[in-house]
Amino acid sequence: MPANYVLLEKITVGASGASSVTFSSIPQTGYTDLVLRTSLRTTGGDTSPVITFNSSVGSSRFLYGDGSTAASASDSSNMYITTGINPSTYTANTFASGEMYIPNYTSSNYKSSSTDGVTENNATGSYQSINATLWSNTAAITSITVTVSSGSPFSQGSTFYLYGVAKLGTTPVIQAKATGGDVIMTDGTYWYHAFRSSGTFTPAKGLSCDVLVIAGGGGGGCDIGGGGGAGGVLGFASQAISTAQTVTIGAGGASTSTAGNAGSPGSNTTFASLTAAVGGGQGAGYNVGQRTGGNGGSGGGGGVGSTSYLGGNGTSGQGNAGGYGNGNSSGGGGGYTAAGDNGGFTSNTQGAAGGAGGNSVTNLGSISAWLSATGTGSSGNIAGGGGSGTGGSTALGGVGGTGGGGNGAQAVSGAPGNTATAGVANTGGGGGGGGNYGGTGGAGGSGLVIVRYLV
Repeated sequence: MPANYVLLEKITVGASGASSVTFSSIPQTGYTDLVLRTSLRTTGGDTSPVITFNSSVGSSRFLYGDGSTAASASDSSNMYITTGINPSTYTANTFASGEMYIPNYTSSNYKSSSTDGVTENNATGSYQSINATLWSNTAAITSITVTVSSGSPFSQGSTFYLYGVAKLGTTPVIQAKATGGDVIMTDGTYWYHAFRSSGTFTPAKGLSCDVLVIAGGGGGGCDIGGGGGAGGVLGFASQAISTAQTVTIGAGGASTSTAGNAGSPGSNTTFASLTAAVGGGQGAGYNVGQRTGGNGGSGGGGGVGSTSYLGGNGTSGQGNAGGYGNGNSSGGGGGYTAAGDNGGFTSNTQGAAGGAGGNSVTNLGSISAWLSATGTGSSGNIAGGGGSGTGGSTALGGVGGTGGGGNGAQAVSGAPGNTATAGVANTGGGGGGGGNYGGTGGAGGSGLVIVRYLV
């Protein structure tokens, strides 16, 4: 295939057959010409594939022959890609081939095109046709429909390929088949629409899409605070989408500067009516009633006390539990692939680490290419839990989990510099827990949606 040809769309007829197929929303920029290639068979008798542009007809003049005789004919109300399709009586698994070349398809002139096609019945006979067609219309071609002229529909396995032809010396434009998202990128195999903020995904035609949904991470607790849990993560494969879909990105849970208080939970992220990814649980504080980590997509870390205080639970299939807190260190927030670490009892114990996130999602497999193409994630991962804060005067805060978890803070007596770091935006990372002496917890990272479909 020449370098300036780009496959715009391929349609393959399924087991139920089809009486027609349509290429809609043909791009109006980036290309000069179109090429339609077909491989066709019917479930019944011999017939012809009729072409219409923008649902209106044209005319044809054609030559045809079978190797022993030749003839010509014309049709003032039909355009054909080939004058025959292999019927069911022809040799099994043989298909008629055809090609239609359509130059200057967006011009304001009438559209002439050339077609050629062949049919074959092995060891019995073959048939070839050459057609000149004319569409007497000045409109740009925005859709092409191929219809069986009469009789039985196209058989399973019949295929239709539409190519765009760019000017020689230019880089062919591959256009997205949908709108919506803050980042729209292709890696040459897939288109990716990344939503960092809420919006609408609108396909130009029916698409089979894979969807990644990440909720907002939980905020870390204040003053020896537990780490916030990562936002829940869900993957949905092969979703049939033909209409506009609402995307709602969950915010990360807010931080708090009120000594001893827990952070706030993250918010859910939704894609249309699919199951919501649940916001991350908040990291605990040490005040009474604030010491247990919050439940969420992943659970928040538990708080400090004379006994162990539990971390929050994760949501099944979306994340893991937060670690429990002990006498001098709260628990780390849970991550997508691992639970948060437990806090320590001894003075100057380093804060508990947040649970790890990851780059492989149930139903989708590796999402490394998704994150690379859209410039999202944190070091190639998503949904890490927040590390916890500490109470010792020299102990370091807990490290945030890979995938955007915020770091917990060190205790700094009488100083304001013990504020934890926030979860990374658009990773669902949990916020870190604040250190002793009134250290503020970190906010959770906001959520993300990425929609993927084939070029």
